[in-house]
Amino acid sequence: MTSREIRLKRYPTGVPTDADFEMATVELPSPADGEVLVKNLWMSVDPYMRGRMSGQNTYVQGFELGRALEGAAVGQVVESRHPVLRAGDYVVNPLGWREGFVSNGRGLQVVDAGLAPVQAYLGVLGMPGMSAYVGLLRCGEPKAADTVFVSGAAGAVGSAACQIAKIKGCRVVASAGSPDKVAWLHDAARVDAAFSYRDYKDAAGLVTALRERAPDGIDVYFDNVGGDHLEAALQSMKDFGRIVLCGSISRYNDATPPAGPPSLFVATRKRLTLRGFIVSDHRDVQDEFLREMGGWVRDKKVVWQETVVEGLDNAPRAFAGLFTGANTGKMLVRIAPDPART
Repeated sequence: MTSREIRLKRYPTGVPTDADFEMATVELPSPADGEVLVKNLWMSVDPYMRGRMSGQNTYVQGFELGRALEGAAVGQVVESRHPVLRAGDYVVNPLGWREGFVSNGRGLQVVDAGLAPVQAYLGVLGMPGMSAYVGLLRCGEPKAADTVFVSGAAGAVGSAACQIAKIKGCRVVASAGSPDKVAWLHDAARVDAAFSYRDYKDAAGLVTALRERAPDGIDVYFDNVGGDHLEAALQSMKDFGRIVLCGSISRYNDATPPAGPPSLFVATRKRLTLRGFIVSDHRDVQDEFLREMGGWVRDKKVVWQETVVEGLDNAPRAFAGLFTGANTGKMLVRIAPDPART
C-alpha cells in the first residue's frame, strides 16, 4: 500500500497558505508480528497546530520541515497481526495528515462506533470535548446559577463548554463570528444570550455587549480567543471570578507577541483567578470524561456541528480556515469514505 502524506515545506508567516505545505507519497510495509495497517478515514485540524508550525518546542514538539505533519485522526484497521487490535476496528490515532500507516498499536485507541459517528471522537468525544470538560469544570469551577461567558463559542471547544455549563445549571453568554453561528448557539446549544463579536470593533464595544447581556457581571470566562475578548472579560468579571485560558486564536498568527491587556491590574483589584491549562496534563480524567460526555451525547443533552472538507489535498485549506471563521463546530477533513457506511 502507498500512502500520501502532507509535509511542512516552510515555516508559515501569518495565516498558513498552500505554499507552506507539500504532498509526498511513501510505500508502507506489510505489518509484521504485533503490528497493524491502518487506513485513515478522518483527520482533525486544530488551532494548536499553528504553534507547532513555528518550529519551536513549547508544551508540544514543533513540526520539522520535510516531515509528515501529525494530529488526531480516526482510521480503520485493514490488516492486523496484533494480539488485541482486529481488522475492522476503528482507532483514534495521532498520525493524521496521511492516508495510512503501520503501527505496533501504541497510541491507538479503539472507539465505540455505536455511540456516535466515529469522527465525533475528533470533536465532542475527543480532545476538543475534553478541553471543554477539563477547562470548565476543573479550572473554572462553575456553580449553579453562575454566569459563564464563552468566546469562540460556535467552535468545537466553545460549543461543548457552553452546553456543559448549561447542564451544570449556569447562565451562559456566548460570542461567535456570524449571525448563523449566533442563531445555532441560541437554538441548538440553548445558551441564554449570544452575540456576533463582528458587530463590535474593539474591547470597549465588547464590554458594552457583555454589560447588556450580563448586567450583574461574569463569574467564569472561558477564553478561546484572547485579545479584545480577554480585555473585555477582565472589565466585566465579578469579584473573585475565574478566567480559564484555553486558547488565544486571535493571536496565533502574530509575527511578534502582542502586549498584555492594558488593564490587567483589574485582576488584582477584583481578586480574579486566571488559570491556563493544557488538556494533556489531565489524562487522569479521560475515563470520567468519556463516561459523562458519552452519556450526554447518548441522551442528546450535548449536540454538535461539523464543517467537513473533502480530501487530504485540501487539509491545508481547512487548517487555514480555522483562522478566518470558516468553520462552524469541528473542522474535519474526510480523507476516505468509510466502507462500512457507504
